[in-house]
Amino acid sequence: MSLTVEAPQLTATVRRVPPIVDIEKSGHSDITPSESSGVREDHGSEDFQQGVERVRAITAIWSKTTLISMFILLYLIHFIDMFQNYVDSALNPYITSSFDKHGLLNVGNVISTALGGCIPLATAKAIDIWGRVEGFVFMLVVSVVGMIMKAVCQNMETYIAAHVLYWTGHIGVIYVVDVMCADMTSLKNRMIIFGIMGTPRIVATFTAPRVAAAFLRYVNFRWAFGAFAIILVVCSLPAMGVMVFMYRKARRAGLARRERSGRNVLQSLAFYFVEFDIFGILLLMFAFCLFMLPFTLTNYAPNGWKTGYIIAMIVQGVLLFPTFVVYERYVAPVPFLPWMYLKDPTIVGSCVLYGVMFLSVFCWNGYYGTYLQVVHRLSIENANYVLNSFSLTSSVFGPLIGWLISGTGNFKWIAMTGVPITLLGTGLLIPLRSPSTNPGVLAFMQILVGLGTGIFATCGQLAVMAPVTHQQIAVVNALWGLFGGFGSSIGFSISGALWTSILPKQLHKRLPEDSKNRTMEIFGDILVQMSFADGTPERDAVVGAFAHTERLMVIAGTCFIPLCIASIWFWKNINVRKVEEETGKQTKGMVF
Repeated sequence: MSLTVEAPQLTATVRRVPPIVDIEKSGHSDITPSESSGVREDHGSEDFQQGVERVRAITAIWSKTTLISMFILLYLIHFIDMFQNYVDSALNPYITSSFDKHGLLNVGNVISTALGGCIPLATAKAIDIWGRVEGFVFMLVVSVVGMIMKAVCQNMETYIAAHVLYWTGHIGVIYVVDVMCADMTSLKNRMIIFGIMGTPRIVATFTAPRVAAAFLRYVNFRWAFGAFAIILVVCSLPAMGVMVFMYRKARRAGLARRERSGRNVLQSLAFYFVEFDIFGILLLMFAFCLFMLPFTLTNYAPNGWKTGYIIAMIVQGVLLFPTFVVYERYVAPVPFLPWMYLKDPTIVGSCVLYGVMFLSVFCWNGYYGTYLQVVHRLSIENANYVLNSFSLTSSVFGPLIGWLISGTGNFKWIAMTGVPITLLGTGLLIPLRSPSTNPGVLAFMQILVGLGTGIFATCGQLAVMAPVTHQQIAVVNALWGLFGGFGSSIGFSISGALWTSILPKQLHKRLPEDSKNRTMEIFGDILVQMSFADGTPERDAVVGAFAHTERLMVIAGTCFIPLCIASIWFWKNINVRKVEEETGKQTKGMVF
C-alpha cells in the first residue's frame, strides 16, 4: 500500500521510426482481453503515436528529483486553475444580476458543459499526435481568452460567450494535467496521485469565497478575471518548460525522434480538420445545446413553449442526435467517438456513472448558492463555504480512497459504497429545503453527497483506465469526461427549466397584490431578492417560492441516483494490483 517511485527499465527505448516496441510487457504476440481480469494486456509490440512516444521517452530519461518537481509544478497549475474556478462560481450570480438576467445563470452552464464535454476527445487526439505540452498550451490560451472577455464584457450575451470559452479552456487544462499525471504513475497508485491533485479544493473552499467577496466589494468582478488570467499563465510556464527541456534531452540521447509531416499549412489544416472530426464535434454540441437550452429559455420567450424558435430548437436538437450517430458510424473518415471502447462494459459503466452523478447533483446545485444567500441570508463567503463543502469532502477523502484501492487492488465494490451515502445526502435535502433548517445541517448534507460522489469519481476514473494500455489513456479519459460534461449539461438544463418555469409563477402567486407587478424584477436580480426585510409579505413570498422550487429540484436529482447502482454493476471485477504483477506497468520509466 506504499507509494514508491519506480526506476526506468534501461533496456526499453522509444523510437519514432520504426514503431516502438514496448519491452516492459513483452512475451506474447497480440493484445487480447485477460481471462482472469478482463483487462486488455499489452502483449508484445504496440504502436504509439508521437505524443505518447514523447512522454514515454521523457519518463524514461528523467530522474526521481525531476519527477517529483514536475508533480509539484502540475499541482501548482491545478491549484491556481481550481482556485480561479471557485472565485468564478462565487461571482457568477452577481455578474448575471448586474445585467438583470440572474435567471439566465444556467444558460452559459448548459452550453459550456456541452462543449466542455466534447473538447477533451479532440484534445486527446491533439496530445497523442502532437504532445502534452502543445495540447496544454492551446487549452490555456482558450481559457485565458475567455477570462479576458469576461473582464471586458458589457452585456449578458458577451458574458455567456466568454464563459463558454473560459469553461472549455478550464476543462481542457485540467484534462491535460490529469493525463500527464497518469503518464507519471503506475495503475495501482494512480488514484493516490489523482487524489492529492484534488486537494487544492480544500484551500479554495475556505479562501476563494473571501477573495471573490473582496473583489466584489473593493474593486470589481472584472479585475478578478484579469488578475487570474495573468497568474495562471505565469504559474504554467515552469511545468511546460520542464517538459520541453526533458524532451530535448531525450532526443539528444536518441530515445525519440521528431518526424516532419511534409505538409504545407493548408494541407495540415485540412488533415487535422478530418483527424479531429471537427464536423462531428459541432454536430454533437449543436444537438445537445439546441435540445437543452429551450428548457432554460422558455420563460424569456414571448409565448413560452408555443414560441416558434423554442419549438424549432427542440426539433432540430432531436433530429441532430440520429444525424450525428449516422455520420459517425458511416460517413466520418475519422470518427469522433471511439466506438470500440463503448463495447467494454467497465468503460461504458464508468462513463454512465460519471454522467449520472453530475446529472443528479446539478439538478439542484446550479442555483443552490443563490438559495443559501436569499433564504438563509448567508454572506457570499458563508454561502460558498456550504456550497463548496461538497467538493471539499471529495478532496479530503480522495487520497484516502486512492490508498484503499492501492492496498486492495479492488475498486468495483468500493464504488458501490458510494451509492447509499449519496442517496442519503441527497434524499435528506428534500425535507430540509425550508428557511428553518440550520445551515450547518445543510453543510453536513453537502459533506455526505461529496463523500459519495468522491467515491464514484475516484473509482470511476480508474475503471476507464484499467482495461486499456498507455496509448489509450488519453482517449478513455476524454470519453469519461464527455459523459460527465453531458450529464452536467442535462442537469443544468433540468434545474434551469424548473427554476425559470416554477419560480416566477410561485413568486407571482405568493406576492401581495401591490407587488405582483415586480415579479420579473425580483426574479431577475439576486440583490432585489435579498433586499426585503424579514417579516414583510414580500420576504415571505420570496422565501416560500425559493423553498418550493428548490425542493422540486432536489426530488428530481434524487430520482437519478438508483441508476448509479446499475452502471457500477456492469463493471468487471478487475484487481489492479494483480494486473500489474502479471503484465507489468501500464506506463514506462521513472513513475510513482
